[in-house]
Amino acid sequence: MPEATTSPVRDLLATAVSALGGQERAGQVEMAEAVADAMTDGRHLLVQAGTGTGKSLGYLVPSLLHDKRVVVATATLALQHQLVERDIPRLVEAIGGVDGVDTSYAVLKGRSNYACLHRIREGVPDDQGTLVDVPEGSMAKKVLELRTWAEKQAQDKGTGERDAAPRHTDREWRQVSVGHRDCLGATKCPFGQECFVERAREQAQRSQLIITNHSLLAIDAIEGVPMIPDYDTVVIDEAHELVQRVTQAATDELASNDVDRASRRSQRWVEGSQADDLADAGDALADAISAASPGRFEVVPDQLKDALVLVRDAARACLSAFPKETSESEVDAGRTQAKGLVQEVFVNAERMAAGSDADVLWLSEGGDRIPPRLCVAPLQVWGQMRDKLLSDKTVVFTSATLMLGGDFSSVATSVGLKPSERVVESGAVSSGGDALPWRGLDVGSPFDYGQQAILYVARHLPPPGRDGLVKAQLDEIVDLVDAADGRTLGLFSSRRAAEAAAEAVRERLPHLTTLAQGDAQLPELAKQFVADPHTCLFGTLSLWQGLDVPGDTCQLVLIDRIPFPRPDDPLMSARQRAADKAGGNGFMQVAATHAALLMAQGAGRLIRTTTDRGVVAVLDPRLATARYGGFLKASLPPMWTTTDPAVVRKALTRLAGN
Repeated sequence: MPEATTSPVRDLLATAVSALGGQERAGQVEMAEAVADAMTDGRHLLVQAGTGTGKSLGYLVPSLLHDKRVVVATATLALQHQLVERDIPRLVEAIGGVDGVDTSYAVLKGRSNYACLHRIREGVPDDQGTLVDVPEGSMAKKVLELRTWAEKQAQDKGTGERDAAPRHTDREWRQVSVGHRDCLGATKCPFGQECFVERAREQAQRSQLIITNHSLLAIDAIEGVPMIPDYDTVVIDEAHELVQRVTQAATDELASNDVDRASRRSQRWVEGSQADDLADAGDALADAISAASPGRFEVVPDQLKDALVLVRDAARACLSAFPKETSESEVDAGRTQAKGLVQEVFVNAERMAAGSDADVLWLSEGGDRIPPRLCVAPLQVWGQMRDKLLSDKTVVFTSATLMLGGDFSSVATSVGLKPSERVVESGAVSSGGDALPWRGLDVGSPFDYGQQAILYVARHLPPPGRDGLVKAQLDEIVDLVDAADGRTLGLFSSRRAAEAAAEAVRERLPHLTTLAQGDAQLPELAKQFVADPHTCLFGTLSLWQGLDVPGDTCQLVLIDRIPFPRPDDPLMSARQRAADKAGGNGFMQVAATHAALLMAQGAGRLIRTTTDRGVVAVLDPRLATARYGGFLKASLPPMWTTTDPAVVRKALTRLAGN
C-alpha cells in the first residue's frame, strides 16, 4: 500500500486489531478515518456501521488519538458495560506501548447509580425527615449486605457502582443510594472526601476518554447542569435512541401524592402554615386530576390549571419558609431531602402551569396501586440539541441504523441538523454563519444480506386490526415456527399479541419450547433461548433492540405488524400534528420514521455473524401494499425479498435440517 494512504489513526487501528488477533475490516478503517477527520475539522458526522463492522474500535482509536478530551455516550447499560469491561481494557492493553497515546479513561453515571456513604452510615430519612435505621424484615438482610459491600468498596478505593454490587432489587438499592435532590454536596457532607461520585468525577478530570450515557449527556449539555468535565467532542453510540433518551431526560411528572409527601417532610422544618397550605394545594390537585380524562390536553381544563397554579405558589412559599442555612448550621440530610422534594414539586408545577407551546401535557391512566400522573415533555428536542450541543461541540453519531428510507435526512433532522447543511463530496455546504456542516457516511456491513437473509412479507394475510391477532395470523405463525423447528424470535406490538402467539404455538407444537416475555427475567429467557435451538421466544419492545443471539438459535424473526406508535400516544400524536401544521407530512416524519427505526432494529436481530442464515417474516401486508412500504423496506438491510409462503417454508425447513 502506498505510504501516502497511511495515517496515525489507521496505523494505531492496525496495531490494535493485530494485537487483538483480528483482521482488518474496510468499513472499520473507513469509519475510524472519518471520525478522526470529524474531530480534527470540527465537523459533525453521522456514520452508519452495520453489525459486525467493529464500530467500537472505529471510534475508540481516533478518540484516544485526539488532542482533547472525548466523551462517549451510550443509550444502554449493556453497551456501556461492554465498553468498560471488555472493549476499552482490551484496546488499552493492545496499544499500551505506543508512545504519545493517552489511554486514560473513566466512567460517569447518574448519582443514584453509586452507593451513598452518608445514607449508609447515618440512616434513611422517614416521612418526617428523621434519620432512621433500616427496619427489621426481609429487606434488612440484603441492605446490610449492600452496606458491608459499600464499606469494603470505600476501603479498597472501589467505584461503589451499582453494577458491581451484590444482587438486589430497586427498593433495596434505594436504601443505600441518593438522587441529586437528596445529596448534601461534597463540601457539606462529612463523607465528601470518600464519596464515590466525587471520586468518579476526579477520575474523569484526569482522563482522555469519558464513558457516560445519553441521559447524563442531555442533563449536562442541554439542561445546563454541570455533570461532565469540559470536553471537545462527543461520540454518541446507539444514536438512533438519542431523541427518545433526551426526551425522557426532559420529561417531568407530578401527582397529588408527590405534593403530599413534600408537605409531610416539610412539617418538621417550616414553623408557619406553609406546609399545611401545600397539603391543601395537593388536595386541590387530586380533585382536578380526578375530574380530568386521561390523555393529552389540547386545552388544559380550568380546574386543573388553577390547581397547578395553587401548587406552584404554595410550593414557592414553602421553600421560602425553610430556615436559612448559615456557615455554622449543622447540615441535616432530612432538611436537605425535604427541601429537595418541595423544590421538585415547585419546578414541575411551574412548568405545567406555564402552558408553553413548546411542551406537551398529558394525564397518564394509572393502574394497580399507581395513581394517575401529570406528565410534561418537550414537543421536540432538536432545537435544544442544535443550540446547546451541536453549536458548541463536535458530535459523531453512530449506529447500525441511521439511514431511514435509504437516507440520513430523517435522523439528521431529528437531532438538530439540516439536510441543506450536509457536506457532499465537493465540500459544498449551505452559506451562513449559523450553518452546522455535517457529513453522512455508510460504511456498510461485512454481511451479505442478499445471500444470508430473506425478507418475507405475508401479503396474503388481512391487514392487522385493533382486536389483536386473528386466526389467519396465528396459523401463519404456527406454520413458520413449525418449518423452522423452533429457532424463532417473535417481536410483537403488544404483550397481548405475544402471549396469544405463544399460547397457539404451545398448543399446536407441544414438542417445542415456547417462552413468552414475563415468564421470567429477560436475561434468564435469553439464556434458555440460546441453550436450545428448538425454542421460541416471544416478546415486545425490549426484545426488538437488546438481544444478541448469533448462530442457529435464531433463524426466524417474526414481526407481527408494522410498529407505528399508538394513535393515542400523547407525545407522538402531538409531534405528528405539529409537523402537519408546519406544512410537512406528520405521518411520514413521525409515525413512519418511528416504525422504520424499530423495524430496522428488529430485523437486525437475525444476522449477527457472517455464517448466520435466516428469514425476517413480516405478517403485515401493508409493507407490500401501502405507499409508505417502500420507505420502510429501504430502511431494512438489503435482504432477498418474497411474498410466497411456500418458498419461505421450504427455506426454513432446509435451514433447520442443516
